[in-house]
Amino acid sequence: MAGRTPEVLVVGLGPAGSRAAAAAAEAGRSVVAVDRRRAAGHPVQCAEFVPAMIGQELRALDSVIRQRIRAMATFVEDRPPDLWDNFPGHMIDRAAFDRSLVEAARQADADCRFGAQIEGFARDGTARLSDGGEIRPRLIVGADGPRSAVGRAAGRVNTELVETRQVTVPLNQPHEATNIFLSAEITGGYGWLFPKGDVANLGVGVVPSARTRLKPLLEDLHRRLAEEGRLGAEVLGHTGGAIPVGGLLEPRGRLGEVPVLLAGDAAGLANPVTGAGINAAVISGGLAGRAAADWLGGAAGALDDYAEEIEELFKGALDRAVARRREILRCYEDAPGPDAAALRRGWIAYPEYWAA
Repeated sequence: MAGRTPEVLVVGLGPAGSRAAAAAAEAGRSVVAVDRRRAAGHPVQCAEFVPAMIGQELRALDSVIRQRIRAMATFVEDRPPDLWDNFPGHMIDRAAFDRSLVEAARQADADCRFGAQIEGFARDGTARLSDGGEIRPRLIVGADGPRSAVGRAAGRVNTELVETRQVTVPLNQPHEATNIFLSAEITGGYGWLFPKGDVANLGVGVVPSARTRLKPLLEDLHRRLAEEGRLGAEVLGHTGGAIPVGGLLEPRGRLGEVPVLLAGDAAGLANPVTGAGINAAVISGGLAGRAAADWLGGAAGALDDYAEEIEELFKGALDRAVARRREILRCYEDAPGPDAAALRRGWIAYPEYWAA
């Protein structure tokens, strides 16, 4: 990539980055957006569930919905499930979702480039790319995930993560609820079964120190559900990744004289208990792009306003989730792990989670 001097450089073209690129470009700003992956949406590192409320933010969501979700069933250890009907949403085709967002950014005249790895940043904020090119923007939006290169360069690092492993498997019978599996054996995380038509995404997430348990935990969950006749034994695909679980990072920073805004997982916006992050990514990306455009247009307080709005929208829920997560982790310090009561207190579906 040859040297460029766009007004806005967006790093990462997932939901947060694509929305940021589109919003800034729609406001008339010159935007270059780069992503180290070869194509939008690949590999998919996501359970593909989005809450119903996200439809208010994205008009084109219907084109990528693969199944509507009515409820959530939560299994605590080996007990019968508790069914909650106040968690509706959609199972989406995440790759198609990401492609649609990138296309919207391109339609707004953002220059979206894949296969462009950020190698580092100079002291003046110039981004050095793997192909030898350089980009010297007036503002940078970091939307490059939980291990954000932009965030690291700006001193904003997600230090607490959950590692995940997921397989796609045949679903033997129609299912309208997400399934959550809570157990002391799943350290610092949980298991999930998210139905998606005639298949399901089945996964487990744990703290990094327990990552060697991911494969056997997932295999055991798959075996049990297959024996119950709910799932087929075949594995149709697999994926995995990291989720930030330490809560909100300061979403403003600087690289030399260049302001930085962080959005999505790069800002620590994934929920530390559920791992959900698509909705926050879409919202924060749009806000970051608009804030960048406003600041470039002379609104000196636009970047501070962005940080304040992110805090107002997300900090309360994130702080509660961080506190509940740490309560669960403390149960492992002097005991075998959390009991059923502690697991319920640590999961969003239960009234105990919301108690003082």
